[in-house]
Amino acid sequence: MPEQNLPPAAMPPARCAVSSSTHPELETALREAVTRAQAELAGDGGEAGATLAVVFVSAAYGEAIRPALDGLADTLGIDGVIATTAEGVLAGDTEHESGPAVAVWLARLPGAVVEIFALEYVGNPDGGSFIGWPAELEGGWPEGAGMLLLADPFSFPVDSFISGMEQDHPGVPIIGGMASGGRVPGSNTLVAGRHLSDCGAVGVVVGGSARLRPVVSQGCRPIGRPMVITRAEENVIVELGGRPALERLREVYGELSEADRQLVRSSLHVGRVASEYQDRFQRGDFLVRNVVGADPESGMIAVGDLVRTGQTVQFHVRDADTAHEDLLHLLTLGPSESPPAGALVFTCNGRGTRLFPAAHHDARCLQDALGPVPTAGFFAQGEIGPIGKRNFLHGFTASIALVEGA
Repeated sequence: MPEQNLPPAAMPPARCAVSSSTHPELETALREAVTRAQAELAGDGGEAGATLAVVFVSAAYGEAIRPALDGLADTLGIDGVIATTAEGVLAGDTEHESGPAVAVWLARLPGAVVEIFALEYVGNPDGGSFIGWPAELEGGWPEGAGMLLLADPFSFPVDSFISGMEQDHPGVPIIGGMASGGRVPGSNTLVAGRHLSDCGAVGVVVGGSARLRPVVSQGCRPIGRPMVITRAEENVIVELGGRPALERLREVYGELSEADRQLVRSSLHVGRVASEYQDRFQRGDFLVRNVVGADPESGMIAVGDLVRTGQTVQFHVRDADTAHEDLLHLLTLGPSESPPAGALVFTCNGRGTRLFPAAHHDARCLQDALGPVPTAGFFAQGEIGPIGKRNFLHGFTASIALVEGA
């Protein structure tokens, strides 16, 4: 009897595997990583068949990337694959921030719905549209659907895509990252099945017997108390609680320790509540954005996002200790009956050793919190994940998809 026809109680559990290679020749590195990952997925049962493969390739391989990735589905032996180029990749508890490296992550998801897609943005007088959705999704999306998305930052307007998804498929978490392997348009490589492109986005919709549980760590902690914006102009907070915004910040500053005052001077952020329908707000409830400027004369504070009167905000700070604490805290929340089958990590290319004093931080923090979970990921040029029930594009964030049974 095919596994997808088994009753839920008899369904084999989801299983994931990961392997990496730093061989200087890309085709050899891919073969090595694929072979080891397939052997790990097979385990003692001898069943190596993967439902989904996710592959990350460091940009250090240069011109060898496209010829090698053009045959990736053949190398893996399955069409259910997505891949992207990246500045650096991670696998297991190791982060390869530079140099040649490949990470191959495999998942066997019995009973799950897994739909690979490759999208392009087409501009038109009405504002543009996204084309390329698979016909299998036209009749409706699977129960408990979640999305992994790998997008080219030069050609794919992620904010517009997220807005459209919110209208068409509200509540579907989108987890992923912006390709970071190329520095100019056309220099990234994206793979979906046997489709290879240097633009657009690739991804997969997962549902049915498998779930993607998002964990989004923005690496910040709140200071002071929540306040309501009483006057705003586009991205400028004019007043908080009826008084100039900068005056309110000075009040908060006066109550802080010297260490936190230093963080205010070097890494101040503003978090706005993602959902106002709460009585209390805590870490994880805020969409955090940079403070980009302040005017001492007018008392206004400019932030890297649009704000409006009536929103609840709170000042935040970020440093390595705060980022570590935030990620560890969020990883230990949520379901804990059993560890996830696997994880995919999309971490900012401003993290790693650019933020933390020691290498491999995010990869090892996840393993410390959840146990030996097959994990792969890459250093992204922007991270995608939900705060509250809405999806956003972030910076300096670790956005993680935990693969769990339904």
